[in-house]
Amino acid sequence: MPRRRIGFWYRFAAVICKPPLVLLLKRDWRGMENIPAEGGFITAVNHNSHIDPLAYAHFQYNTGRVPRFLAKSGLFKKGFVGAAMRGTGQIPVYRESTDALSAFRAAIEAVERGECVAFYPEGTLTRDPDGWPMTGKTGAARVALQTRCPVIPIAQWGANEVLPPYSKKPRILPRKTHHVLAGPPVDLERFYDREMTPELLKEATETIMAAITRQLEEIRGEKAPDTPYDPRRERIEQRRKTRAQALREGIQDDDRAAAQEEGLGK
Repeated sequence: MPRRRIGFWYRFAAVICKPPLVLLLKRDWRGMENIPAEGGFITAVNHNSHIDPLAYAHFQYNTGRVPRFLAKSGLFKKGFVGAAMRGTGQIPVYRESTDALSAFRAAIEAVERGECVAFYPEGTLTRDPDGWPMTGKTGAARVALQTRCPVIPIAQWGANEVLPPYSKKPRILPRKTHHVLAGPPVDLERFYDREMTPELLKEATETIMAAITRQLEEIRGEKAPDTPYDPRRERIEQRRKTRAQALREGIQDDDRAAAQEEGLGK
């Protein structure tokens, strides 16, 4: 299938965004040979800075296969923003859908048209204290198993040194290097022709996240934790600690009240 033309809106965005990115970041980009020349595919990318979508898009744009990002469907209805989202071929996610697969129907259609669909499987900026990828959500795996398209794991590092996760204060100097390493397609063949259960989607997602993490280990030259950071597990643990603390404080309050009553009775 031929590549889709980049189009006016994407070229317009590139004219605006590329010059400041070139000034802001040096580039160490590797693995472009793993980006498919033709046909639809998914890129699965780690997320560690509010500016890394722009930095990654710069890399992907230079491969000749521009990325189509997923965004809330409501953004496509809002004036200039909606026109730009539609014009650059970004992909609406229908979160109001009761069927999880239907929520990603536009992404499936884009892959089938031969597009590069970019997923951030973590769904948000990493909360891992050392910047490693967290556990992922199942959207990329759903689309990949439905379409059987290649999934290219892409790790990036460097934009987070300019703007750390959840920070509002950039560190522009000294000039940082944006490292990108695109790996070979993730082998998901063992998941084909099987019922798309939550367990299967979780395992496929873990396979994708492990591939991204291996790429980031190579960039950073160090080993990631054996167990990825799981924000849900951390929330559960935090709630448990909060309840335990509240219980301890309640017991202490009861003890104080009892002591006061005892003192008054003397």
